[in-house]
This record gives sequence, structure tokens and C-alpha cells, in this order.
Amino acid sequence: MSRILTLTPNPSIDTSTSVERIVPVDKLRCAPARRHAGGGGINVARVIHRLGSEVTAVYPRGGDTGELLSQLVAREGIASETSQTRADTREDFSVYETASAKQFRFVLPGPAVGEAEWRACLNVFRHRSHPPDFVVASGSLPPGAPPDFYARACRIAKSWNAKFMLDTTGPALEAALAEGVHLIKPNLPELRDLLGKPMEDEADWVRACVSLVNSRRVEIVALSLGHRGALLVERDRVLRAQPLPIKPMSAVGAGDSFLGGLVWSLAGGRDLESAFRVAVAAGASALLRPGTDLARPEDTHRLTGDVVVTTL
Repeated sequence: MSRILTLTPNPSIDTSTSVERIVPVDKLRCAPARRHAGGGGINVARVIHRLGSEVTAVYPRGGDTGELLSQLVAREGIASETSQTRADTREDFSVYETASAKQFRFVLPGPAVGEAEWRACLNVFRHRSHPPDFVVASGSLPPGAPPDFYARACRIAKSWNAKFMLDTTGPALEAALAEGVHLIKPNLPELRDLLGKPMEDEADWVRACVSLVNSRRVEIVALSLGHRGALLVERDRVLRAQPLPIKPMSAVGAGDSFLGGLVWSLAGGRDLESAFRVAVAAGASALLRPGTDLARPEDTHRLTGDVVVTTL
């Protein structure tokens, strides 16, 4: 099994609960809270470890919530390598309204970091005796981090000959693409934002992904389409996966679970189409779990056989 490293510059404690109805002013009696270690790369690491592979998570932490974050990561059986921030690690939360079966998500920006702090995180990422084969960098950047933070991480990964896989948005994504990455995993709104085009139908989605691959800024684009399935585009092939017919409980972490399933499969030596099937199943598996629980292996393995993939 290949070595896998994840990078999460803006981690969080993800707290979730439920309430019958969300209304203003009134005191709302909630169900007991669930807490999980969160942030894109940490979520990906959680899924990879659940599926059976070793993975190391690199992230900054600060204050009491930072200490709790590391405890939650350790409870999942994941190795941590951390740097320190002066400010506390953020805490996000989501509330499931049982009366409407809707989920409300509240995401905080994260603590502002100075140059010494974001450089410390990159230094922890850089210094290791055994370089990884796969690097998964995922999530937003904290306030104060430079837009080329992930591009810097990509350069480090290239020095190891590691495959650099990225899930982020905006200027951070554009800067990393200028460096050249192995894989990106946008959703449709993120792809529209990146290219500045509406892209209303499947033909538009395919053309957009193909244009990115042909630009040589990225080798593979894995486009998650929510209830419309997913696309995977490499230089000589376009794969289309249809959505699975499930009733979602939560949308939190579906994209992270998709990416976790994909990386776990590729690191285990599976071909790209097989890995794509696992990724779609893992993303669907996350929808079956409450709050921020993410994909479970039993659901992922059960759903993988139901994924229909065609070549366009």
C-alpha cells in the first residue's frame, strides 16, 4: 500500500445536532451534540483510514479546541503531525431540522494566521523521513495564509515525486493549477467559478473539464455533480457515473468522502475506473450518515457494485 499524507491548513471541530424546528428568538431544545474532527484533508484521512489504509494528517491547531481536535483525530486511529497557532482552532456546526428534513450549516472562517504560523505548517508538511506517494490537500485557507499556499505544498510534493491531489476553491485553486497538479476535485459551482462560465448541461461540463486537462495544468479532473452523479476526465478518456438512488440524511462531507474513496483505491493499486466507482459509492455513503459522520466502509462496499459508469 502506498503512503498517503493529507494537508488541512484550516481544520475545525465539526459539531452537529438536530432540532424539531428552527425558529427565531425561541430557546430551541436540541438533541445531544456529535463532534468530529473536520476540515477537508482531515475528513479525507478519516475515510481513507476507515477503508483500511494508513494515513498521516498534517494540520495546525491552537488552544483548547486544537487539543480536542487532535484527540478526535487520534480516536479515529489517524496519525497527526501538527503546528501551533496562537488563536483557537475553529468550531463549525450543523443543525438538522426534523420537521422539514433540511440541514442548516454554519461555517466559521477560522483563526487568522501570521506568516510564521502558515510557514510552520508547511515546514511540518515538508520535513519527513519517508516521503508519501500521494498527497491530498483539501479545504479552505485560513485568513492570513497566502493564495499560493497550496502551490507551495505542490512544489514540495513534486520534489518527492508524489501525486498531488487538491480540493479547494478560488485564488488558492488557480495558484495551484499554475504550478500544475495531478488531480482536482471541484463540484459544479466551483468549476463554474474557476472558469467563469455557466455550464448548464453535460456537454458543457465535459468541455470544461477537457479544457482544463488539455491546458496541462492538471492531469485528472474529478467533478462531483451532487444528485446528478459525477464525471472523471483524463487526457484520453471521459467517464460518467450516474447518481445512486438514495435518500440523503446529510450533505456534509460527501465530497471529502468521494475524494477519500478515490485516493484509497488508487493507493491500493486499483485502476482509475474502479477507483471512480468506489469514490461515487463513498460519496453516496456519506449522504446516508447523520451530521458529519462521513462514509462508512460497509455502505461504501455495498454501494460500489451499484455504481454505473459509462465512457463518453
